[in-house]
Amino acid sequence: MENLLARFLSPHRVVIAQQFLRFGTVGFVGFFFDAGTVYASKALVGLYIAGLLGYVIAATVNWWLNRQWTFRDQRGEGGLLRQWAAFMSANFVGFLINRGVYMLLITVSSFCVAHPIIPVAAGIPAAMIFNFNLSRRVVFRPDSQS
Repeated sequence: MENLLARFLSPHRVVIAQQFLRFGTVGFVGFFFDAGTVYASKALVGLYIAGLLGYVIAATVNWWLNRQWTFRDQRGEGGLLRQWAAFMSANFVGFLINRGVYMLLITVSSFCVAHPIIPVAAGIPAAMIFNFNLSRRVVFRPDSQS
């Protein structure tokens, strides 16, 4: 049992857990940038363009905060623009996962159709786990993997 506990609490796993919590916190901050951008710009550009603009702004803020806080010891390789583009690409895939979970749930569950907040919320963890792993392994790779 001690060996299992020691393995579970290894320094490497503790670092990953800390990064995951920071990544989630950054995502929470990004949600406010996304919603704020949508509400601030919808009258000027319409709801669809405001949603796209909100996504780009929130993802950019998330990239910067993750670079400065979550993965500060793992800057990865390449310049800022290349890293931003990699982060945007990784998060776009996560966005597709999020919407995929949403659409699947409203297709198969009348409860989810009646309560759409459920499939919206269900898509968040799936996308977050995917985005975290892709960000950690590809966008902000530790220097030792470069």
